[in-house]
Amino acid sequence: MLVDFKILPETSRVWIYQANRSLTEKEIEDIGHKLDLFIDNWTAHGADLHGGYEIKYKRFIVLGLNQSVNGATGCSIDASVNFIQQLEKTYNIDLLDKMNVSYKQGEFIAYKPLMEFKKMAKDRAVSKHTIVFNNLVSNIAEYKENWEVPASESWHNRFL
Repeated sequence: MLVDFKILPETSRVWIYQANRSLTEKEIEDIGHKLDLFIDNWTAHGADLHGGYEIKYKRFIVLGLNQSVNGATGCSIDASVNFIQQLEKTYNIDLLDKMNVSYKQGEFIAYKPLMEFKKMAKDRAVSKHTIVFNNLVSNIAEYKENWEVPASESWHNRFL
């Protein structure tokens, strides 16, 4: 069952998928319609899942699930990953590669392979103050507090 992402409880589980490029307004609109349909029909062992989403910075798909209503199962998580893989194929984007880093350069969102980010840290092209996206957050409370943080407050700190 599709619910407004903004009303999901802070304990709701989140999955963050970062695109390797900015999405166009048309793509965001199309992906939004596809997400509406997917989440509205998303189930776990026949029980409706209460989920929502938001698309941030034209680059991140944030999927939230209120697990206090019904929890995700292996099959329902597989269904969401298959859905994301279909988006990758349809829009020729990469959403599942976890070996890349997104960070802010002013208002611009940069996307680099992890090895390149490490080199940039070594060369001091990024610093502990660089705002990074910690896509490892697991619930909405963490997403609100620890997703968009200085590199010094994230797992990225190990490279600085």
